[in-house]
Amino acid sequence: MINFEEELKKFHPSLEIEDAEDAIHSQDLTDVADILINMLKIQEVMRHRAEPGNQERQGEEVTV
Repeated sequence: MINFEEELKKFHPSLEIEDAEDAIHSQDLTDVADILINMLKIQEVMRHRAEPGNQERQGEEVTV
């Protein structure tokens, strides 16, 4: 019969997995929430520019 406690004591994670994990966690990744927030900001700016009296800025690039 397998003694799970003994097997767990012997377990050592692969160095490749630890290296990959460090690389993934050290990166600043844009996720879907960040993209949606930026899209909503752009939409708000575009809506404001479409209001009467704000047409002079319609050709400008939107940055967030």
